[in-house]
Amino acid sequence: MSHEITMPKTGHIEDEATVYEWHKSVGDRIEVGEVVLSVETQKAVLEVESFVSGTLVSILVPEGETVAVGTVLALVEET
Repeated sequence: MSHEITMPKTGHIEDEATVYEWHKSVGDRIEVGEVVLSVETQKAVLEVESFVSGTLVSILVPEGETVAVGTVLALVEET
């Protein structure tokens, strides 16, 4: 089953953020709670953890791109 990693809501007034750095690559195994990427807001760089264990099968938003909260950033195939 495939799961989406989405841009998290990082604050009350911010409705977008920038993908700062991917810590995992396509094909990497990911465990629950493991940091997958960092996102940059107007105030800070925050780590985004995985909520599911599986394999990162697709990165849809590259580093440096700014997207709205809720945008699908990557897909993880649960194993």
